[in-house]
Amino acid sequence: MTAPRKSFLSQQMTMAVTSCKDGWAVLRHKGPSKVTFWFIALVIGIAAGFAALFFRKGINALQAFLYGTDDVQFLHTFISGLEWYYIVLIPTCGGLVSGLILHHFTKDARARSVADVIVGSALHDGRVETRAGLASALASLVTLSTGGSSGREGPVVHLAAVITTWVNRRINADGITGRDLLGCAVAAAVSASFNAPIAGALFALEVVLRHFAVHAFAPIVIASVAGTVINRLEFGGVTEFKLPTTGELQFYVELPAFLLLGLTCGFIAVTLMRAIFWAEDIGNAIQSRTRLPRWLRPMVAGAALGVLALWFPHIIGVGYETTSLALTGELMLHEAVVFAILKVIAVAITLGGRMGGGVFSPSLMLGALSGLAFGLIATGIFPDVSGSTSLYALAGMGAVAAAVLGAPISTTLIVFELTGDWQTGLAVMVAVSMSTAIASRAVDHSFFLTQIERRGIHLAAGPQAYLLSMFTAAKTMRSPDHPRAADEERCWDMIGAGVYVDGAATLEAAMPIFEQSGANFVPVVTLSSDASPPELLGALFHVDALRAYNRALAATAAEEHS
Repeated sequence: MTAPRKSFLSQQMTMAVTSCKDGWAVLRHKGPSKVTFWFIALVIGIAAGFAALFFRKGINALQAFLYGTDDVQFLHTFISGLEWYYIVLIPTCGGLVSGLILHHFTKDARARSVADVIVGSALHDGRVETRAGLASALASLVTLSTGGSSGREGPVVHLAAVITTWVNRRINADGITGRDLLGCAVAAAVSASFNAPIAGALFALEVVLRHFAVHAFAPIVIASVAGTVINRLEFGGVTEFKLPTTGELQFYVELPAFLLLGLTCGFIAVTLMRAIFWAEDIGNAIQSRTRLPRWLRPMVAGAALGVLALWFPHIIGVGYETTSLALTGELMLHEAVVFAILKVIAVAITLGGRMGGGVFSPSLMLGALSGLAFGLIATGIFPDVSGSTSLYALAGMGAVAAAVLGAPISTTLIVFELTGDWQTGLAVMVAVSMSTAIASRAVDHSFFLTQIERRGIHLAAGPQAYLLSMFTAAKTMRSPDHPRAADEERCWDMIGAGVYVDGAATLEAAMPIFEQSGANFVPVVTLSSDASPPELLGALFHVDALRAYNRALAATAAEEHS
């Protein structure tokens, strides 16, 4: 006789018991390490949250001291009543101080920001420069306190990465652990800056780690929540911006207008990014031709900002007052257009002048102004089928920021969390999707990745493009005493023919030599600065280079899908 079939309920009970046993086995063997890791993530989240809080309060305190106002939220209004020489002198002196800090404590007198955190995640196992990072945070704090027209979020993100780097070195973290902890710090810094825990976690995954692996999600969320708690203990649960009323969208009729707004914001975002890069190139050219000391470059930029602020004080600082005015529809059309143009100029001067700061807040302000201007025109032409101008300003704010940051998901959520308005999601998503699609084709996906690309690091194309740069020829080659070393006489013949690679060069530079020469190995040499002949170190075999590349690709794929 056959055994009776188990009932469906019995089968489910058996599966549940088996799952519990498997889970208990995992908890016994891996649980303590996971709990320890999550505790470290929590500590990093708290530390990054306090770093963001102190950075913000430091800017407010220094601004209040220098400009003599008790309420820095309305700094632009207060500045218009100051003597002209104060308005010019404060950002000029601030630029000088920032320039001196960066000159003495960084190799290239350049403030570190989000782009350097992305490079640290991809190429340096979640580590960034600590000395240069601390100097950049201090320089950016001075810049933002004295009138620099940039954002505070970029420096805060890098400062949080410095904290993680210190932790990673103390615990000797491997690549995956180091990157996950770096993501925790970034999430906490963003969430503490904006009181936006959801967007903070997704920003770390979308922009810095550039993957959504399950193993990274839990610790990053823990750190993001910790950062938000730090913010709310000081400022409460209020949103950064307040809208006058809940947005009203005439869904089917008005959606084409938001598609057009997204396209417009995409072009505006590209204009902002290219203006910054153009200012950087112009600044480099002027500095080279005039032999201007690099520590004076931020001072010249600060003086230019001060002169511009004599007539348009709204360009001073982060710009949240003007952003709030745009979101509440309190600006006229010509004011919104002029302010937007001048903001692009001011941000280009600040970042092109290497004064420090980020692009997050400027992109929010520019987007709100652009959306308001678009909304005023749209509601003027079609008053019967249009919603409020504040809705257009809100969608524009998200659209420009998403295109600049290359982060449509986290930016959409951060707009909701900044304003507390979740009823206008369709309009914001439509505008964000269109702007991101336009901007990502005009630059290398985002402002940060384009910055990195301009340094010769090819992160935008993905791991297949940048992994070769992680290996040097000297570390991958076969030394002369290797059992399967290359013939030394043949190596010297190839060196005489000009076919060789420097030991300090990466596989990215070596692979084209294989393609051009058709050889199965290339001699690796040490090149001296004088005219002495090169010293033979060994030979780099094509198969060894491909093997190292394939292993790196497999490890990256495993990390992103675990």
